[in-house]
Amino acid sequence: MTQYFLTVPHDSASEPTMESMQEFDPAELAAVMVAVDGFNTALKDAGALLFAGGLNPPSTAKTVDVSSGEPRVLDEPFVVAPSYVGGFWVIDAADDAAAVEWATKAATALQSRIEVRALQEAPDA
Repeated sequence: MTQYFLTVPHDSASEPTMESMQEFDPAELAAVMVAVDGFNTALKDAGALLFAGGLNPPSTAKTVDVSSGEPRVLDEPFVVAPSYVGGFWVIDAADDAAAVEWATKAATALQSRIEVRALQEAPDA
């Protein structure tokens, strides 16, 4: 099995958070939450879920930089981009096709985009 990183992109201009999601239509938000819970349950039941989580927006990030030889803590993300990773799943899947199938289910639950990337494996010794 290969491990895959399924990411949920968010728009940097709006930086959605759990608090800002309260501004959504309550029925639509509830439907999405139920769909995501169902997706998470399906992943668990299949033994595919390794870890999942939601991330705070980039405006809350700290970047630790030691490239100058001394550690510096910067109150900023390491990169400014039009989109950022807002949440993720790390899953086990047999191959790219299986990972894309899971991502399709996640995208359907969220009514959003999902990026699929395999984690690098250690080279054979």
